[in-house]
Amino acid sequence: MALKKGFKSLLEDASARIGTISPEQANETVYKADVVLVDTRDVRELEREGQIPGAIHAPRGMLEFWVDPDSPYYKPVFGGGKRFVLYCQSGWRSTLATATLMDMGFEDVVHIEGGFDAWKVAGLPVEPYTR
Repeated sequence: MALKKGFKSLLEDASARIGTISPEQANETVYKADVVLVDTRDVRELEREGQIPGAIHAPRGMLEFWVDPDSPYYKPVFGGGKRFVLYCQSGWRSTLATATLMDMGFEDVVHIEGGFDAWKVAGLPVEPYTR
């Protein structure tokens, strides 16, 4: 089956219209009261590798449901008035997730370039994941 659009095209399209910040820029801003750091990785990744301190876990597969107030799965942490900084392992899922949140009406949402891998390479803090 030939796809109309492959993952590379999806990533290119999303990257062209979303905001991206470096791990260092994220580290300077994510601990402010008006910023929510969102880890979109699978729970097994968090258990294996840890997470950025202060991040909330919103798995990529549930994100749209957790951010929509009309959804039975809505999480109030996604209410308005905050800046959302997303990340995944390498930046692919968070690129698509950031574009999706923008499509849903979020205005102040960006993702961390290179994801958790880039965060670790930069020597920034990591903590064990606890449920």
